[in-house]
Amino acid sequence: MPQIAQANELTRFGTAVLESLHVPAADAHLLADSLVAAELWGHSSHGMLRLPWYVERLRSGVMSPVADASLAVDAGAVAVIDGNHGIGQVLTAKAVELGIERARQHGISAVGVRNSNHFGTAAYFTRMAAEAGCVAMLATNASPAMAPWGGRAKRIGTNPWSIAAPAGKRGVAVMDIANTAVARGKIYLAAERGVPIPDGWAADANGVPTTNPSEAIHGLILPMAGHKGYVISFMMDVLSGVLTGSHFGANVAGPYEANRKSGCGHLLLTIDIKSMMALEEFEQRMEALIEEVKAVPTAEGVQEIFFPGELEDRSTQQRKEAGIPIADTTWQSLEKLGTETGAALPPATTA
Repeated sequence: MPQIAQANELTRFGTAVLESLHVPAADAHLLADSLVAAELWGHSSHGMLRLPWYVERLRSGVMSPVADASLAVDAGAVAVIDGNHGIGQVLTAKAVELGIERARQHGISAVGVRNSNHFGTAAYFTRMAAEAGCVAMLATNASPAMAPWGGRAKRIGTNPWSIAAPAGKRGVAVMDIANTAVARGKIYLAAERGVPIPDGWAADANGVPTTNPSEAIHGLILPMAGHKGYVISFMMDVLSGVLTGSHFGANVAGPYEANRKSGCGHLLLTIDIKSMMALEEFEQRMEALIEEVKAVPTAEGVQEIFFPGELEDRSTQQRKEAGIPIADTTWQSLEKLGTETGAALPPATTA
């Protein structure tokens, strides 16, 4: 049975674990908060499951606990941050801060990040920009997960991307998707829980479709929408890897590879809404679009239509009140981290 813990306690625990590994307090809190935010949204595949992965990378030295970032390119509306293999969440938060600042000056900005690490959920960062009155798009590359269309060897990452915009009284409209049929973390989560994965998610190492998550981890994740998922993922690698001067293709290492520097790259595009229209007018237009979509008659068996990000907002409200369920295997790994680092495990109840 899963353990139920409160969000603030999980954040406190994650922060303490990371601080024990010489991550500065503010950076440790940011990383821990990004994992707990994913749990609140209902995306446990990107939540506390990943804390032990980051810990092992910090211990091996392939990810630096202190962000020694510098500007490799500084050209007004365009900039590139060299992350020097620091924590991906910390570097991406710096990119958002710089992106908003430059968009305020120029109307639009493009900030690349090279030599970074996995940053968790892209929506965590595009939401920051949206809450500051901007529209933002964030792309990243990732370690190989899918074969190029027609192939049977991994060369292309899931390469997720997110777009977010302020939505007035509706909060933030945000999408965050991988270009595979499913994010790789959901396969790891299925393996942790010991449950099969749906048909169409993955193939084994021989390219044969499988519902076994362990076989899928060592095999191929299938692209979303057939060849369309492959070409979108390829172009996201162009934006976040090739263009930023970071690693790309098979040279990118994943967060679960404890002894390889990641070298992944990110690209953040930020538009200051006020450079195009009054923010209040934009928000009214967003509210009108959302109302129009939600007013569409529902298909049989469907109770309500949602706009992008609405499900996550509702899950956050529910889980802040009821607590966050943590899978047994994930809880055991947290117990182990607590013993190793001296961080007090969050109080929890059994579901």
